Amino acid sequence: MVTSADIFTIASKKEFSKITLKVFRHQYDNNIVYRQFCNLLAKDKENVKQIADIPFLPIQFFKTHEVLSSTDKVQETFTSSGTTGTVTSRHLVTDLSYYEQSFRMAFSQFYGNIEDYAVLALLPSYLEREGSSLIYMVADLIEGSKNSDSGFYLHNYDELITKLITLDNAGQNVLLIGVTYALLDLVEKQKFHLKNTIIMETGGMKGRRREMIREELHKVLCNGFGVSKIHSEYGMTELLSQAYSLGDGIFECPPWMDILIRDTEDALAYIDTCKTGGINVIDLANYNSCSFIATQDLGKKYVNQSFEVLGRFDNSDIRGCNLMVM
Repeated sequence: MVTSADIFTIASKKEFSKITLKVFRHQYDNNIVYRQFCNLLAKDKENVKQIADIPFLPIQFFKTHEVLSSTDKVQETFTSSGTTGTVTSRHLVTDLSYYEQSFRMAFSQFYGNIEDYAVLALLPSYLEREGSSLIYMVADLIEGSKNSDSGFYLHNYDELITKLITLDNAGQNVLLIGVTYALLDLVEKQKFHLKNTIIMETGGMKGRRREMIREELHKVLCNGFGVSKIHSEYGMTELLSQAYSLGDGIFECPPWMDILIRDTEDALAYIDTCKTGGINVIDLANYNSCSFIATQDLGKKYVNQSFEVLGRFDNSDIRGCNLMVM
């Protein structure tokens, strides 16, 4: 039995490996969909001895199956954004405390006390639909900031511009978290010279603009906001944890999350650091669903365990995660 306390107090790679193998055994026993997938690959509790042996469930299963490792009542169903006619992912969450603990602790690790910030959220395409895990997280951060200036913005750009300039000039630490196309819309309306504001993009053009590679996008946003770095969040509906980039598109994971890079020609093999391949995610916060997910994202991992997201596989669905097509 692995508890949330075991997961969220991981302090070493050795501890991470030990708990990860315990989570695998739990999910093999309790997740019918995952167990059937493992059995197809001739993998079970007896022959999975290390993390590299663990099968990673293709992310598409969240579109077609109920991926659950718990018989508890579902508290929340998070859904992915999708273009018209596409099938969306459904992440069934039986214990929201895992999600809340994950994003609160990760934010604290990378950014410190949420009460030190005014949180401004420009997430129109997410606000306009139901079931967004990102909206759930940001709403909690806004509340946690205990700052009357924190809040969501939809299409009221003029109001946001005034608020942003006023707060920044007053020396208030500000976190502006926004979907990519809306941040670009904002800097087309107003050129800023911000000194106390973090700009965090969550990815996503939503078909509103042409896709841009990260270097081009971040250059435009840096110039528009008058900042030296653009921060990024790497998360998705199917995960209850996020990795963060404090600039230059280089992401780091919290201690209960990790990525492996699989060979694009052989999905069961892994490649060396600094080489491009498919991103497999271990998210131990997904204890009650599936912690081992093979994404459709391309990336590379570095010796210091940080990673970069380089794009997505051809013909994969357009999703609202932090990706720019190369």
